[in-house]
Amino acid sequence: MTSSPGGFPFTVNGQLPIVQSPVLIVMLSGWIDASGSASAAMDYLVESSNAEVIVEFDPDTFMDFRARRPVMELREGVNTSIVWNTPQIRMGTDAAGTQFFMLTGPEPDSSWNLFARSVAGIAEQLGVVKTIGMGAYPFAAPHTRAVGLTATSPDPDIIERLTLSKNSLDVPAGIEPVIEHSLHKIGIAAMCIWAQVPHYVASMAYPAATAALLEAVSMETGLTLDGSRFSREAGVQRERLDQLVSNNPEHMDMLHKLEQSYDEALSETGSMPVTSMDIPTVDEIAAEVEQFLRDQQPGG
Repeated sequence: MTSSPGGFPFTVNGQLPIVQSPVLIVMLSGWIDASGSASAAMDYLVESSNAEVIVEFDPDTFMDFRARRPVMELREGVNTSIVWNTPQIRMGTDAAGTQFFMLTGPEPDSSWNLFARSVAGIAEQLGVVKTIGMGAYPFAAPHTRAVGLTATSPDPDIIERLTLSKNSLDVPAGIEPVIEHSLHKIGIAAMCIWAQVPHYVASMAYPAATAALLEAVSMETGLTLDGSRFSREAGVQRERLDQLVSNNPEHMDMLHKLEQSYDEALSETGSMPVTSMDIPTVDEIAAEVEQFLRDQQPGG
């Protein structure tokens, strides 16, 4: 294990790389991530950038392994290894050859302030100039409208600059906003971009939200990220959802009302509406979507 002068516990694989004005993208699983949209975006970044692990955080410091057990790899009775699921910082390269960093893995179970200071200290050593988190939450929005995006940041200037929806509320925090504050304190721009997922499809994959997150991150960082696969998948899903709703007059009526409410609020206030409209629940429409998809397979 290598420790920084402040005693932050982490292991560095070799030497920390030298990269010109890099960005750090953050997505740690365990907090709100409707449809797994942000996780899918991070998985794409890791795979498409040929990411390599450069920093691993000490599992005994940050993880509760009775709540999140490691995996034993058993081969013909032989315990070959133990796989520890811990937060990592990876380095990847986008399609244009630009290197960037990613903070991935599970959200720490403990020592959040220490973890946030650790991330900030490493980011400073790496020369990170901007950090962007990704998230997704269920929202009373129709699937027939473009995915809404919101932003959070401890820096008012960043929020003022971004042309995204802004909210005012008190909610339980995940580790990402804690990291934002630690980075902001040492002068590194930090923000999180959130995708709004129609609440009635939040229990299944929603590639439209993943595509929207990747596009927003690309625009904000200048990285070349190709989210076309998710856009194509979103087109297919949109057709299936449209067909599903059209087959149920009650759902069609509720969708029209939701669209009207959504459009009116957006037109009047410029922000996304919050509605208590009685639209189908996640479980109800998810079950129908699954049945619809099964019906499309040969043999039913």
